Amino acid sequence: MKRHLWPALLAAFFIALSIWSAIEPASREVWVAEVIPVFGVFLLLVATYPLFRFSNTAYTLMSLWLILHTIGAHYTFANVPFDWFNRLIGSERNQFDRVAHYIIGFYAFAMAEFLYRKGHAGKYLASLFGLFFIMSVAASYEIIEWLYADIEGGEAGIEFLGSQGDIWDAQKDMLADTLGAVTSLLLFLWMQRGKPAHRVPEASGNGG
Repeated sequence: MKRHLWPALLAAFFIALSIWSAIEPASREVWVAEVIPVFGVFLLLVATYPLFRFSNTAYTLMSLWLILHTIGAHYTFANVPFDWFNRLIGSERNQFDRVAHYIIGFYAFAMAEFLYRKGHAGKYLASLFGLFFIMSVAASYEIIEWLYADIEGGEAGIEFLGSQGDIWDAQKDMLADTLGAVTSLLLFLWMQRGKPAHRVPEASGNGG
């Protein structure tokens, strides 16, 4: 029961945060566009929980993006109160969206864990697939942002794009995603130290 308590607490916190986020957001159009992928990922994790239970570490890492993206949806990413961090690194630009992109990369941990525990790949090859998975998602999302901004236009399109006038914003976002993936995969490999490079497929969906 204790192993199942932590994912339940994370889910409860996310639901509460989503309710707060939906109350008078800075832009209702941007909020809707931003939370669609968030709710999609959350519902997917809930639906697949009985079939495959990730480790508590994986759920924690995945929840960080859900939390940050929900906060960004409420304020719009360019306007999240994040001055303390911006001053810390000496940036005039609001770096909240860059941090959120970095944390998206943490989903590489879950992908590698799934492939390894299912016996589809050894831990090193699973890590490589996790990295490629994040890089593909990062590029795809930047294309979606561009299409939405082009179709929607106006202030809503600009806020959703969140480039803040940086012409290299898309490339920097993808780099942040990739660095986040590398970070989480190093953690994954560290946690698998001493375990066999290849693992026998699991008979059930229970995680460690």
